Amino acid sequence: MAQHEHVRVAVIGSGFGGLGAAVRLRREGITDFVVLERAGSVGGTWRDNSYPGCACDVPSHLYSFSFAPNPDWPRTFSGQRHIRAYLEHVADTFGLRPHLRLNHEVTMMRWDNDELHWVIESANGTTIVADTVVSATGPLSDPKMPDIPGLAEFPGKVFHSAQWDHDYDLTGKRVAMIGTGASAIQIVPAIQPKAGRVTLFQRTPPWVMPRMDRTISGAERWLHRTIPVTGTARRGLLWGIRELQVSAFTKHPDQLGLVEKIAKSNIARSIKDPALRAKLTPSYRIGCKRILLSSAYYPALAQPNVDVVASGLTEVRGSTVVAADGTETEVDAIIFGTGFHVTDMPIADRVVGADGITLAEHWKNGMKSLRGATAAGFPNWMTIIGPNTGLGNSSMILMIESQLNYMADYLRQLDVLGGRAALGARTSAVTAWNHRVQERMKRTVWNTGGCTSWYLDAEGRNTTVWPGTTSEFRKETRAVDLAEYEVIRIPRHTVPAQARAAAPVAEEIAG
Repeated sequence: MAQHEHVRVAVIGSGFGGLGAAVRLRREGITDFVVLERAGSVGGTWRDNSYPGCACDVPSHLYSFSFAPNPDWPRTFSGQRHIRAYLEHVADTFGLRPHLRLNHEVTMMRWDNDELHWVIESANGTTIVADTVVSATGPLSDPKMPDIPGLAEFPGKVFHSAQWDHDYDLTGKRVAMIGTGASAIQIVPAIQPKAGRVTLFQRTPPWVMPRMDRTISGAERWLHRTIPVTGTARRGLLWGIRELQVSAFTKHPDQLGLVEKIAKSNIARSIKDPALRAKLTPSYRIGCKRILLSSAYYPALAQPNVDVVASGLTEVRGSTVVAADGTETEVDAIIFGTGFHVTDMPIADRVVGADGITLAEHWKNGMKSLRGATAAGFPNWMTIIGPNTGLGNSSMILMIESQLNYMADYLRQLDVLGGRAALGARTSAVTAWNHRVQERMKRTVWNTGGCTSWYLDAEGRNTTVWPGTTSEFRKETRAVDLAEYEVIRIPRHTVPAQARAAAPVAEEIAG
């Protein structure tokens, strides 16, 4: 094992969560860490998703780290290119490049009970030993492709929105767009002007609100650069508005009726055909699925070269795509906007805990963790954007920063314990936390709104979203409660005789 690199902390992934963790480690005075990234550059989902029209649906000044404000956002809602550039800037500004291990896709992480560390294997053949692992792969990392009969024999082009083929020219092509999520509503308006025909396959229509996007003026940017507190105030206002909205989603879904009327007006403004308008009007409560933002989606659907099939894709016969309602369409290309493996994250298959069982096996009856960070049976392992940390109306960066606070205190507690020690989440603490979260979930629009969304797992449990405000979550993750953990020491048979005298102290703490 001595021939392998040994670090105090290994961070997996270099998106917002991974880079944020790296910055926080340096601010805590920890420099003995690496960031393992499977791709050749940083950026996470904002590197991978480069489809036409890709942009964020959270205002720019709220979709950035509080410790790394960007006064030069060009638009109120930033595009993929600018967000990716921001993450590259963070990596440079905070000196993270020496810690990056690019093209290091993790294939397995195994906890060593005797040595109290993680052994991490990468696809390139390297092995790294880490005392603690921070998994920041994120839920929007691995595209989900449906198993469609006949798809393998399709003679045209097929790709997922997160794996866009920029070498394929859609000009004049007959394109099938599968799905109506956040990616699809941006892709359709972007490709409609050049495609010969676009056929949108819609299983369930989304609620779409107008996107109040505009260029941020030079004067505004100058003001934020010259007087930074103005940028902070802008961010605070955006945050506060969204905090006030939370109760409608989590406690009083009936209050969303007014928002529903605005969304219906958005449809009526652009869609004059009653039949098409009926196809595009959801039958579930707004907010049950993520509310999408676009001022271009409905106008694009009203164009003569766009068809909406109100049914999902079920079969491919040669160059013909067939919907569940029997509609057949000849196409040259199929683009899947079918989301990601969110409640069944593939990384869970690659994490082997103290009992020799994978995290995926532990989560086979639903993802669950303690405060969205740690899992029973997986000492010194935590995740950023873990179970029930997602948001339906605000910025995930707020949740990430809260989890970074928790991570920092977790490492401080290990320092205080001293020696070779590990912290393992107690099963009782994980159970109690998840019971509390799921009880709060019962009243939310995500559970009562009458829809099926990617927030829910195969059993219909919402293991994705946080049923409260970001300030509540910040309070819950401010510090580690050692009562929720057991302290683990190296087994007595592996401890040298002269060190055994200290063991009873550790056991007393653990008890």
